[in-house]
Amino acid sequence: MKTRASLPLPRLALERTLDRANSDVVLIVDDVPDNLVVLHDALDESGYTVLLATSGEAALQRAAQALPDIILLDAMMPGMDGFEVARSLKALPRTAHIPIVFMTGLTETEHLVAAMDCGAVDYVTKPIKPKEVLARMAVHLQGAREKRQARNALDAFGYASITVRVSDGRLMWQTPLARDLLLRYYGTDAPATPIPVLAWLRRHVACQEPQSEPPRLSIAQGATRLTFRLHQQIGDSEGGGDWLIIMQEVSEDSVIKAIAQSFKLTPKEAEVLYWVVKGKTNRDIGDIVGSSPMTVKKHLERVFSKLGVETRTAAAAMAMQRIAQLHPHFAGEPKP
Repeated sequence: MKTRASLPLPRLALERTLDRANSDVVLIVDDVPDNLVVLHDALDESGYTVLLATSGEAALQRAAQALPDIILLDAMMPGMDGFEVARSLKALPRTAHIPIVFMTGLTETEHLVAAMDCGAVDYVTKPIKPKEVLARMAVHLQGAREKRQARNALDAFGYASITVRVSDGRLMWQTPLARDLLLRYYGTDAPATPIPVLAWLRRHVACQEPQSEPPRLSIAQGATRLTFRLHQQIGDSEGGGDWLIIMQEVSEDSVIKAIAQSFKLTPKEAEVLYWVVKGKTNRDIGDIVGSSPMTVKKHLERVFSKLGVETRTAAAAMAMQRIAQLHPHFAGEPKP
């Protein structure tokens, strides 16, 4: 029987053996060799990269190493059974996103409900019918692929995302960019959710009104600001559910550059206008930008002329409106 990475390998070595660009990676977990043979051959012929595990402990190790695209998991195994394996996988941020399809000979309702409660997306009953398994897998792989592409796109455009469970406060999943941001701003890493973020989430989930988006959370660090907004609830709402949160970091420099481009101002004029929006006096602005109050006044006169206004209030209002359009995450959020 041909297998891919059937023996334990270091994670980097294992990754080099997986052709993720051309095939989805499937982890089959079953303690019965005959079941593994039937599924392996059917999946291999269909172009999947197949990994195998014959125990719950081996399944957890292999899943953490390879991060398969989907897991076919036997429910009843000696030692650690499939239900315990599924709960462990869903409790770890690294593997929580992987769809699990249970394979079970148990058809009683309570067993099927237990499988779904453990985080499975589907189940198939034994004896296994390979064509049925392939059809079910295709549906869930497509959904997982779309979610993965959406998350990657968020990171590519400077938006990071995390999934937090309200009931126990665990950070269940995070993109690479989200991990970097949380480490930098809060010094935390999964499964720990920063205390201010969890408090904000629980407060607004508790009082959330239908069709309303709660105020965003914002934390400043020097010239940059990190904002959080609730995007959508994922899965069961029991205990508050799991929530997808979108994060974005915006710097003062990017806002000032946007102001300059919007109103055709010089960099210095845009910087002066930015601090006017922040309510600073000419003397304060001079100290910040390294100019005299008189020089700041001259910059403002040119700003007024370019904006077609006569007062600081009118100029600030125009700039605030434009900032809200271009960088809504930078203005108006409550701080933690």
